[in-house]
Amino acid sequence: MQILQLKLINFRNYKQIIFNFSPKKNIILGNNGLGKTNIVEAIYYLALTKSFRVNNNLFLINNESNYSIIEGDIKDKITNNYKIIIENKNKRVFINNNQIQKLSDYISKVNIINFNPEDLKLIKDSPSIHRQLINIEISQFDNIYLKNLSIYNKILKQRNSYLKNLSFKKNYNCEYLNILTEKLIDYGINIYNLRKLYIENINKYLNSNFKKITSKEGLILKYISNYENLTKEELMKKYKNLYQSDINYGKTNYGVHLDDFVFYYQNVIAKNYLSEGEQKNVVIAFKLAEINIFIDIKKTIPILILDDLFSELDINKINKIFKLLKKNLQIFITTTDINNINDKTLQNSKIFKLKKNNSIKEIIYE
Repeated sequence: MQILQLKLINFRNYKQIIFNFSPKKNIILGNNGLGKTNIVEAIYYLALTKSFRVNNNLFLINNESNYSIIEGDIKDKITNNYKIIIENKNKRVFINNNQIQKLSDYISKVNIINFNPEDLKLIKDSPSIHRQLINIEISQFDNIYLKNLSIYNKILKQRNSYLKNLSFKKNYNCEYLNILTEKLIDYGINIYNLRKLYIENINKYLNSNFKKITSKEGLILKYISNYENLTKEELMKKYKNLYQSDINYGKTNYGVHLDDFVFYYQNVIAKNYLSEGEQKNVVIAFKLAEINIFIDIKKTIPILILDDLFSELDINKINKIFKLLKKNLQIFITTTDINNINDKTLQNSKIFKLKKNNSIKEIIYE
């Protein structure tokens, strides 16, 4: 999978610009503040309809406009045109100029593996952030997962609203609560099974990749869920036992919306044992494992974004990472200093040198 051309209109600092990319390596070079990350952010947004930097779309629209357009020609088996129009409170998505009504029917068509410093949240942050990041990753593999997750969240919202209403009543009928709970369990089981499969596939490659980067082993990603090893009947019983507690709190205190994903190194929680540098290697091993399962399971090669990687890792680690990458992988690298990159990595690269006033000089490095 390759993005051949990217067109931006009123996106961040770019009023109107077209990039024609190399199918191999693309290096986006420039000082901080010139818009390097804005380019790879636009590629990521084109695939996933969201930014990896901000939650509010208003930050993506140029200050002098009230809309933004991201458009790209992406080649997989065939070449298709993808376009997203971002407006103040909504966005519209198109494939080959045909509007797609549901985002879940758009997402998973373009596959991106993105590494940036914020990915350390996968290890360091709270369970809610872990779930948010893993949900994004699984959605790229299977839009059925995204549809199940969307329906689950709607039912959860309905259930929580009903629980709050029940908290004001002394006597209540459980019939509607039973219906909502059963639906929540059905979709929760689907989500649990898809998450479990994804984590199992990641773990086929995770430790091996970590060993190739660090010469250490013993890394695993554990999926922690209170749905584990329980039948639908057993889950229904669990929920019913918690009815009064849920009513008292006015929310659902059990379910896959509370799951967590935790990296363990040699049977110890990684964030409690590994240094920050080693944690970065964990994230890279994870991202490489995603590439492995895209190729093996989805039978496609994703686009790889390495945002500011060269300021995060030493050159020896970077060289090891590049040895693990497939030769036919399209890569985007952002950096402030091309001297950080060795000649072998620079070979067959297209360099986009960013200057002030959004001017860009293109250089072919053979």
